[in-house]
Amino acid sequence: MTRLDAKLARIRAGKYRPSDFIIADAKDGDMGPSITAAGPKRERDGSWTRHRTRAEFLDQVRAIVAQDIVDIMLVSASNLEVLAAQGTFAGSAVKPAIRANDTTDIWRMRRATYHLAASRPFRTADLAQAARLTDLGLYSMTFCNDIETDLAALDAFAAFRADARAAGFTYFLEVFNPNIACGIDPEQIPFYVNDCIHRCLAGVMQADRPQFLKIPYNGPKALEELASYDPSLIVGVLGGSAGTTRDTFELLHQAERYGARVALFGRKINLAEDPLAIVSLMREVANGAVSPEEAVKAYHGTLQAQGIAPTRPLADDLLITEAPLRQH
Repeated sequence: MTRLDAKLARIRAGKYRPSDFIIADAKDGDMGPSITAAGPKRERDGSWTRHRTRAEFLDQVRAIVAQDIVDIMLVSASNLEVLAAQGTFAGSAVKPAIRANDTTDIWRMRRATYHLAASRPFRTADLAQAARLTDLGLYSMTFCNDIETDLAALDAFAAFRADARAAGFTYFLEVFNPNIACGIDPEQIPFYVNDCIHRCLAGVMQADRPQFLKIPYNGPKALEELASYDPSLIVGVLGGSAGTTRDTFELLHQAERYGARVALFGRKINLAEDPLAIVSLMREVANGAVSPEEAVKAYHGTLQAQGIAPTRPLADDLLITEAPLRQH
């Protein structure tokens, strides 16, 4: 049993405690932006002239797995193949997972405009092949309040569930906010998304339901509604943009407070000056050992001790800049 399995079992049994909060590192960006998702190859003075290579990116993945704090490492199927061959997860309590589909709204390559059209379903990964390396994947959907695109998304989701069942594969479900203007008042979109989540799962039997959700943090009211409506459906939040360091810790803190039990952060870890330090402090914030503000100060102290130049001065990095985090 991995650490993830034990935590999910306690959460489902109603025995949740802050130490059971699940943290995932979402390093699956090569399925979307691709090369740029590897992040900049920073020097200690903060300067950079190129993006990391695939090998350098995988070095960072291995370091975080070895740190043994995150509960899930989410990567592309091709990167998991490399990591598994190198023994990265051998004897590890960190659960490997793959991105099991790559809808068009995450195709954000340089100069591309695919993401400006309504999301369309697409899958690259072969579940039967991936199942030899892991039994867990991320499946993503985006509802746009358009009957044709949303029906296509639901049909693709049904086909995925059948393939997953045949391969002995489990999944967690990511549902984004609409990626285009969809005729819904922006203040009502969080509740539209909540309804879409439960509508698309209402006919799905227990064996085919997701292990947990991955959704944008749309503020405390929407999260509390979703988390309390059906406690058997565990809610997780995605990290979104890199933001400030305060945004990272504040999102984790607010998500846990308002009912989420999982945080799946990509850019907030990958683009940090010191990913290992930020992951360590994320665990402390989730446990309730330090406040978000204290964690930012501790993080800057770590950077200073290592001679790493911060991207922002401390005063700026203490600011909350993401709008949903200002609602509580």
